[in-house]
Amino acid sequence: MKNVTNLLKKSALTSVLVFFAITSQAAAGFNRTASTITTPDKVDIYYKDWGPKDGEVVTFSHGWPLNSDSWESQMQFLAKKGYRVIAHDRRGHGRSSQPWEGNDMDHYADDLASVIDALKLEKVTLIGFSTGGGEVARYIGRHGTEHVKAAVLVSSVPPMMVKTKDNPNGVPNEVFDGLRGASNDNRSQLYLDIASGPFFGFNRPGAQTSEGSIQSFWRQGMTAGAINTYESIAAFSATDFRPDLAKFDIPTLVIHGDDDQIVPIDISGRASAALIKNAQLITYAGAPHGLADTHKDRLNQDLLTFLQDN
Repeated sequence: MKNVTNLLKKSALTSVLVFFAITSQAAAGFNRTASTITTPDKVDIYYKDWGPKDGEVVTFSHGWPLNSDSWESQMQFLAKKGYRVIAHDRRGHGRSSQPWEGNDMDHYADDLASVIDALKLEKVTLIGFSTGGGEVARYIGRHGTEHVKAAVLVSSVPPMMVKTKDNPNGVPNEVFDGLRGASNDNRSQLYLDIASGPFFGFNRPGAQTSEGSIQSFWRQGMTAGAINTYESIAAFSATDFRPDLAKFDIPTLVIHGDDDQIVPIDISGRASAALIKNAQLITYAGAPHGLADTHKDRLNQDLLTFLQDN
């Protein structure tokens, strides 16, 4: 009988502790499970948390129209080196909710902040690819670097993609209008065309194509919401990240391929490196936009070296 009483007491104590943990999370504006975080505006964000929980923390923000699966090579490599690696599916993408509203860079950055806050992450190295690089920049612009140790921008969209009066070397808006039109007409075909052409550089003479890479890109794109990917085109193309880059006060590595046909290096990687104080630029000769796949071994090693040095 005494054992039963003790067991009931322990069970009651556990229930109380669970209650307070849930209440504490709710008070902070989010609820968390082992693979999802609910943001203050009630969007469920899916995330992966790999590697030792006491390892140095690295977060990954993915590109359009992909999800966290696109980082699997880098995540596995760094987790095996002892890093705690965390990647989330952006709102409207992958396994996260598909909200009708909030498909803009401010919300993307705030969702990253929700992940960092919910998991109580400190001394984080933020890594972003393409649109994810914009997410990283806007996070620093809106939330500062209190929890941030370093940053890496890979094939990233900052400082600003679209051509404007004060950004005369940008890409004409007609290009992005074309993307939006193709997204509405047949986004399934659009994703196949991007992946089989410029994204991996498979449209270059002598390029060795990979049907698996093409299908992986297509699969990830089609798990995203139609309205979310449509509105994200404006988020990655028309957002001005120049004020955000001016707030970078942590070690920053910029990696970009000089044959990037999606986000040309001169208006992005080189321009960002020039605007970020003491940024290091590494140019991959002949590399396409999707270098996290085509040049994954080199990228993995460059990331590891940067992490070890900072």
